[in-house]
Amino acid sequence: MSNIAVIGSGAWGTALALSFARNPAHRIALWSHSTGVANTISGTRENTQFLPGFTLPDSIQPTIGMAEALRGAEIVVTVVPSHHARRVYSNLLPLLEPSQILVSATKGIEDETYLRMSEVIAELLLTRSLTLPIAVLSGPSFAQEVAAGSPTAVTLACTDHDVAVHLQQAFTGPTLRVYTSDDVVGVEIGGSLKNVIAIASGIVTGLELGTNSAAALITRGLAEMTRLAIACGGRGETLSGLAGIGDLVLTCTGGLSRNRGVGIALGQGRTLPEVVAALHGKVAEGIRTTRAALGLAREHGVEMPITEQVAQILYDHKPPKVAMRDLLARPGRNE
Repeated sequence: MSNIAVIGSGAWGTALALSFARNPAHRIALWSHSTGVANTISGTRENTQFLPGFTLPDSIQPTIGMAEALRGAEIVVTVVPSHHARRVYSNLLPLLEPSQILVSATKGIEDETYLRMSEVIAELLLTRSLTLPIAVLSGPSFAQEVAAGSPTAVTLACTDHDVAVHLQQAFTGPTLRVYTSDDVVGVEIGGSLKNVIAIASGIVTGLELGTNSAAALITRGLAEMTRLAIACGGRGETLSGLAGIGDLVLTCTGGLSRNRGVGIALGQGRTLPEVVAALHGKVAEGIRTTRAALGLAREHGVEMPITEQVAQILYDHKPPKVAMRDLLARPGRNE
């Protein structure tokens, strides 16, 4: 049996808690920063705000108390937006135990520092002289489908092989298959950058440019992701797996993709503030990750033309049609 603390009660955090609960031996604490969400889950056994339609079993205990969530937890899974990760982990630090394993299921890059989530965690642990294993979880996984029990495969990356295998055994269930990797960098870059490319893919759909354009954009988007991953110390083959092309295809083509939905709305002429307001508090990580990814790319001297055009659409009010034209007008090169 494992006691698992899931920190973050959005759609993805709730879905993971539901998946873990399919192993009857597990006990799961689901922490929410919102008293209203926690109370609703306690009273109705449903996360009506972020993941309606799914009943949470009694083995999932909602709480707003971080100390209560972490008490007795062997595995701590953080599922919070990237721009909240540093603050949440800063609050977690005094409560962590030396025997605990930390798992980041956040797909994003920190603003301004351009750090991956595992780097943010490691930096904060260092301030307390703590040494805890850090793993990351990523792959093609819509929250609604994981919650519904649709067969799903994901990647769990950790530099400590024994820890990775332990987590693989703890997380694998009747509908969730977990593969292990030691390429933390590649898995995190893949999980973060696919959201940016998904916005671009949505723009192509919103502009009604056709499936030829979408296929070309996804393929060249994968090339951008791979270049950056390798420059940061990851392996190219990781981007050919679940955390790379698997998650990319899902997020660029699936109807449940928030980031693709953002792109569709932009392609149809809506403004970014309108698009964000329509999310009703839910997060499309690609909006923030676009700027952070470009900062990281500049640090490593990596060219990312698709990401650059997405940034200009998001932040500089560039018309999407002009951005697509400029991509096509780039000088020819060898693939």
